[in-house]
Amino acid sequence: MAAHHRQNAAGRRKVQVSYVIRDEVEKHNRNGVNALQLDPALNRLFTAGRDSIIRIWSVNQHKQDPYIASMEHHTDWVNDIVLCCNGKTLISASSDTTVKVWNAQKGFCMSTLRTHKDYVKALAYAKDKELVASAGLDRQIFLWDVNTLTALTASNNTVTTSSLSGNKDSIYSLAMNQMGTVIVSGSTEKVLRVWDPRTCAKLMKLKGHSDNVKSLLLNRDGTQCLSGSSDGTIRLWSLGQQRCIATYRVHDEGVWALQVNEAFTHIYSGGRDKKIFCTDLRNPDIRVLICEEKAPVLKMELDRTADPPPVIWVSTTKSSVNKWCLKGIHNFRASGDYDNDIIAPLTPLCTAPEQVIKGGASIIQCHILNDKRHIVTKDTNNNVAFWDVLKALNLGGLLLQALLEFWPRTHINPMDEEENEVINHVNGEQETRVQKGNGYFQVPPHTPVIFGEAGGRTLFRLLCRDSGGETESMLLNETVPQWVIDITVDKNMPKFNKIPFYLQPHSSSGAKTLKKDRLSASDMLQVRKVMEHVYEKIINLDTESQTTASSLAANDKPGETEKDEDMALMAEEKIELICQDQVLDPNMDLRTVKHFIWKSGGDLTLHYRQKST
Repeated sequence: MAAHHRQNAAGRRKVQVSYVIRDEVEKHNRNGVNALQLDPALNRLFTAGRDSIIRIWSVNQHKQDPYIASMEHHTDWVNDIVLCCNGKTLISASSDTTVKVWNAQKGFCMSTLRTHKDYVKALAYAKDKELVASAGLDRQIFLWDVNTLTALTASNNTVTTSSLSGNKDSIYSLAMNQMGTVIVSGSTEKVLRVWDPRTCAKLMKLKGHSDNVKSLLLNRDGTQCLSGSSDGTIRLWSLGQQRCIATYRVHDEGVWALQVNEAFTHIYSGGRDKKIFCTDLRNPDIRVLICEEKAPVLKMELDRTADPPPVIWVSTTKSSVNKWCLKGIHNFRASGDYDNDIIAPLTPLCTAPEQVIKGGASIIQCHILNDKRHIVTKDTNNNVAFWDVLKALNLGGLLLQALLEFWPRTHINPMDEEENEVINHVNGEQETRVQKGNGYFQVPPHTPVIFGEAGGRTLFRLLCRDSGGETESMLLNETVPQWVIDITVDKNMPKFNKIPFYLQPHSSSGAKTLKKDRLSASDMLQVRKVMEHVYEKIINLDTESQTTASSLAANDKPGETEKDEDMALMAEEKIELICQDQVLDPNMDLRTVKHFIWKSGGDLTLHYRQKST
């Protein structure tokens, strides 16, 4: 990822523009998957996690490639998602401090809620009331009417919401019963706090856990609650009696994920010890080890519509998602007992998942070398890579113009002839060409572009090619700072500094050293432009080039004719430039060469030679 930021006019804070270098379609989850939602009617699974992207998958096993689509808008971890309105709407909560409302079937973001002031960690959903609650590290719980949320638009997204107060610590888990009569929160405070969402009245505080409460479930009428904690226990609470009525010690380490059957008699649990158990709530001695994952369990989704045997989807701190088919478990659940010879508590019921949605590798370690130029990274597959940061340079204003090339406002008005380039056609007619981008280079249209406050909250994210869309265009108009408009709309590029340098033949070329002519050019000028200058003016391999030769200074201007482009290609094929015995990349600019390669006092000296064919 590269970033460009400048201070706004007020001088109080910086606005930052970042962009992501990546493949056009990221078909795989990278890093852990924090949340799952199943749409059994359409056979689709939604996953969301630490790469900030929500993805939609087909759970039809006959499909060779399960990937359907990506939903990109968040700029940090997505921590939780809920599917509402019979699968039409998806709500997501993220560490970028926003809650987003999505059209789940078409996969686009309808609106963004910026009410939270810190990471949003958990959501809860009351299906009968179409009510959603969100909570996180700002200790606040907000209640949202889903029908109101779906009526919002990107521009008209101001919404009033009820809030539940009283939490003393960061909230990590949330539950609401289907009828919307009870809401419970779990936090690092180690207690469960309970409210009535209809009146926002506090009902009770339940003590018992000795560590963070990471997962919560309520039964349909809101009389009983299950909680899983980092203390390694699962507790069953009676809200009527306001106390814990059972404690289940099933796991060796923290319990992070819970699911329960419709009858609220059997609980599925997973967590840090990588094991998933099914426990009979009425007789805790009766439990089955369903499977062992390869990493700590973050989330589970029980498919209650599956014909016996039931199915459970599991996500972990790794990037793959597994589907486990629980063959044989209905015998244990129905009889309340099982054959010890067949299923012992420590022998997993399932040895291999029935279906795997494969994830991709993610970078887990990076080290900047002493030269401040090269970086070594290691990914989750133990691949080690060596990066040269000069290959992904930040070219400031030029880059901004390329990133916003598709924003209609940045196109020069075709009627303004002074600002436009006039190109002569063969038949002598003239056509006015609209100057888009910067004339030097483009970025791939699928590049994600992120606007945010430096070190603070994100404003919004969009794909480069989408900046011409009605919603995105309006968001850009509303939130892009003035300095971006100066550069991309008014084309007021910042004044480049001039850099002096000398150009000499390389000792290996056999050519005589020339009289030292001191040259000067913009410090943002690319090495390829100097190569063209050498090719045209010094080596003079192409006699035709004399008629179209242009000075080095003229090459500072955007826009090239076809002959210029041919010249550039010829120059790169025939010439190479060397500085301090290092062959220069044509994409580098002179400023980079001076600071990272020349690294010494005195004027920059570049050597050239013809490539050996």
